[in-house]
Amino acid sequence: MLRTLIQKEIMHHVLSVRFVALLLMCVLLIPLTLSINYQSYRQNLVDYQEAVKLANIEEKTMNPKMPLEPEIEVSKLILKPTPLSIFAKGLGDSLPSYLGMTRNGITQGPPATFSAPLSQLLGHLDFLFVVGTVFSLLALLFTFDAVAGERETGTLRITLSNSVPRDLFLWSKLIGGYLVFVVPFLVSFLFGLLLLVWQGFPLGESDIFPRVLSLTAVSLLYIGVFFGIGTVISTYLDNAKTALIVAFTVWVFAVLITPRVGFLAAKVIAPTRTSQSVYMEKTAMRDNFDAELSEIKKKIIMEAPADERGMRVIAGEVLNEVDERMKPFEEAYRQRFQDHANKLNRDYKREKERQEQVGETFSRITPTSSLIYLTTNLTQTGKRKRSNYFQAGERYYNALHTDLFSKIVDHASARMWNPATDIVKITQPPPLETTTLGETFRQSLVDMLLLCFFAVALTTVAFLKFFRSDI
Repeated sequence: MLRTLIQKEIMHHVLSVRFVALLLMCVLLIPLTLSINYQSYRQNLVDYQEAVKLANIEEKTMNPKMPLEPEIEVSKLILKPTPLSIFAKGLGDSLPSYLGMTRNGITQGPPATFSAPLSQLLGHLDFLFVVGTVFSLLALLFTFDAVAGERETGTLRITLSNSVPRDLFLWSKLIGGYLVFVVPFLVSFLFGLLLLVWQGFPLGESDIFPRVLSLTAVSLLYIGVFFGIGTVISTYLDNAKTALIVAFTVWVFAVLITPRVGFLAAKVIAPTRTSQSVYMEKTAMRDNFDAELSEIKKKIIMEAPADERGMRVIAGEVLNEVDERMKPFEEAYRQRFQDHANKLNRDYKREKERQEQVGETFSRITPTSSLIYLTTNLTQTGKRKRSNYFQAGERYYNALHTDLFSKIVDHASARMWNPATDIVKITQPPPLETTTLGETFRQSLVDMLLLCFFAVALTTVAFLKFFRSDI
């Protein structure tokens, strides 16, 4: 009986206008967005390679005994685009294109969106947007009248009067509609992947193919959640038009409004400073320390012996003695600056983490946020990629500080140096850590469980309401 009911439901959807809309969306959107985003990725990869050549870090050398302005970028850690960004751009275009290493700390280069701000006004068009926004709405359109439409036309009473169990009736609605929905989706997605492979996308790599499969499974689960939402709405309402209005309203809040409201509330609940203000505070701190060291040096010079006319005798030996007396002061001030800078970094990092945690918690009220967090982690364009990027920048800065910045002397009067021994080769940027698929799922366990919970809970609510409702 269930099979017959499912076949009837499939025919009902296949012959409807909504199925035509679904086919058009699948055929046009998925392969097109994948192809266009792959071309964009290839261009970004070329830009990255050119930036690495221009930086020429492998050939750079420095002399720590020569003066170096605190704002000068000695080296750069350049962000490499990830191939999976064609499915979800995530934070890739908003992250700094490079992290510059200066004596005052780490500066951030302009993001990728800096070169094309006008196009970013319209947002990203990628696979994540298609699934999270377009197909969630289509899923509601497939289910808003599953029960309400038949109740309104009177066919529900006739069907259930023929000894059809209510659970089988509702299961047929869910399974039939879901099959009609996901088959065109999977076929078009497969066609899009074949198109990518034809263009040169490395789908067969061991770190890419399992993630694409996982991305497909997560997308199907998310679509199932919205099938559950639409079924709940349909079982609670008797009129199909009212169900459509309610379904669209729920979609607007669940997909467009609530995920953003969470982070707006976090800015009010847990405000934080900007990275630029922290950097300027470090710069002002170093300037103050340099001024204090200059005053100390003047006092030491004033203690030098004077000639018959009262003029200070500043000879080579005296200058060397001044430098030797300045060394403990310079070391003490350097340590003070480092301690203050580290404290500023820790406080700023703690403020940002708290604000983001609050925003994430509020935004997870809806399944769309869980889909976004999980998908961007799978495609290596989310929070974990950003964290690995900035951690690599901190490791690189610490290495440069040990090899170069800590050896620079600002107040040396006589700079006698030997090019053969004093030249320091710039340390190479460290590679970004890659998160394995297993670690990605462990880090995204909350979002996976939330999507499963939404799917199970909504389906359960729909069944309970349908069993208790009067026909």
